Amino acid sequence: MIIPVILSGGSGTRLWPLSRALFPKQFLSLIGEKTMLQDTVLRLASVASHGPVYCVCNESHRFLVAEQLHEINAEIGEIILEPAGRNTAPAAAAAALIISRKHPGALMLVLPADHVILDASAFVSAVSSGLAAAEAGALVTFGIVPASAETGYGYIRASGTEGGAKTTYPVLEFVEKPDQETASRYLESGEYFWNSGIFLFKAESYLQELEAQAPAILEACGEAVGKAVEDFDFLRLDAEAFQSSPSNSIDYAVMEKTAHAVLVPLDAGWRDIGAWSALWDVHDRDEAGNVKKGDVILHDVRNSYIHATSRLVAAVGLEDHIIVETSDAVLVATKDRVQDVQLLVERLNRKERDEAVTHRRVYRPWGSYETVDFSSRFNVKRIRVNPGAALSLQKHNHRAEHWIVVKGTALVTVEEQQITLREDQSTYIPDGSFHRLENAGKDPLELIEVQTGGYLGEDDIVRVVDRYGRQ
Repeated sequence: MIIPVILSGGSGTRLWPLSRALFPKQFLSLIGEKTMLQDTVLRLASVASHGPVYCVCNESHRFLVAEQLHEINAEIGEIILEPAGRNTAPAAAAAALIISRKHPGALMLVLPADHVILDASAFVSAVSSGLAAAEAGALVTFGIVPASAETGYGYIRASGTEGGAKTTYPVLEFVEKPDQETASRYLESGEYFWNSGIFLFKAESYLQELEAQAPAILEACGEAVGKAVEDFDFLRLDAEAFQSSPSNSIDYAVMEKTAHAVLVPLDAGWRDIGAWSALWDVHDRDEAGNVKKGDVILHDVRNSYIHATSRLVAAVGLEDHIIVETSDAVLVATKDRVQDVQLLVERLNRKERDEAVTHRRVYRPWGSYETVDFSSRFNVKRIRVNPGAALSLQKHNHRAEHWIVVKGTALVTVEEQQITLREDQSTYIPDGSFHRLENAGKDPLELIEVQTGGYLGEDDIVRVVDRYGRQ
């Protein structure tokens, strides 16, 4: 059996302003209708004898992961919550410890959640090519057949690849991102492949290599899994134990040191969408070389990526540019400087700007809310509650709230009183009053909330009862 393990802990800072800390790129629909996480799971459909999906993610993303997996009817084995990011080696170790117990002898197919693979059938064939080696105890990595002398990827050098007759090749070395001259030499040699970060091995094989090459990671993760707590649909790793693990990648911790690494060539239209220029590269372009998303009007613009989400974006006389508009931020950059977008995010974080963390629309396990207007004394939100969902029973010490239903049916609790509100009906929640909002209908509930008071921060919430386990 093959157990897919999706690593979904990335932050995607170089795809700001669409990607934010609380809603990073793997949860966005950047290529097609499905999100990158969903595409990663859906392309596994043709992989023979695969079992339930295991996903390792940041605790703050847990409801996004669960919702997106449920939307595509994925069979979920476990959603494992990392209390802090420790890179891919500990994430895979935690999954391997659980899988080795629940599915002895199973293979783990470790996949980042944020890659694009255009040819799913070629991907499935490559996985099949690595099965025999993985079953025999090898640690299989998938090397991308390079299409160009790319300087933005790490490389893997394999032995005996010139003839191309075998399905797996011994790994000779992993190398860092090269300069242009070195990358050209790699391409000409035929021995080097782009490092995809995709792996196939037995859970037990990976754990044995960790014990030999990185015992501190195995020890910390073993304790974190041993003290893990089930929380609704999630498995919470023990925070203190997991954070004591060294932060390291699978490459550095194991693959570069083991004598059992082999490579399977993968030629499947693979892309690591690490920057806006990569999105320009994978999309179809118009006759001027432009990619246009949303409401966009251009004049004399060439080889550019223009993405509008909430309003018209117009541009004149540009070449090789990236423009990305959201409801609260606009990014303008030349394509050769898009790697520096993460520097802007660092500055936003230092200034404690919300734009680095979240969009105006914020997702919650019960639905979402979007800030429409804000000042020091009032805050206006548009709230959407999913059918059958409910906010926590809560109170606010510093603000009152006015609710106006614009769509659907709301069941409102205020202290000991319950009322039903329909379209165009409203109610008032005094500060200090315990209250709850529920969607009593079969359709989404939408309402306008007007908050008034001296302090309007999201931390002014005292929860009494919450069906989603939040404090």
